[in-house]
Amino acid sequence: MAVRWYLRLHLPFADVAELLAERGIQVDRSTVFDWVQRFAPLHMEVARCKRRPVGSRWSTDETYAKVAGVWRYVYRAIDEYGHVVDVYLSERRSCPCKTAGAHTL
Repeated sequence: MAVRWYLRLHLPFADVAELLAERGIQVDRSTVFDWVQRFAPLHMEVARCKRRPVGSRWSTDETYAKVAGVWRYVYRAIDEYGHVVDVYLSERRSCPCKTAGAHTL
């Protein structure tokens, strides 16, 4: 439950530990960190298996964002249903879909 809260709600480890304490489970935030490191890959694997197949049509979005204090280009591939297929981060403005061919990101 703690790992799911962390992954789904994007809560800090201390907040997850506090939510558990409200339910009578006393843990340190470092314990929550250890649980996330151990069990998050398992949660991600289960979630990946349940994802919908990608639509047959998709498009890319481009934006310029500051990442860790450095400006980068961010490209997103979005399918016909509005779901994010993939995200690509680049130092230069060179959309991979234009240089590598269709449906490659």
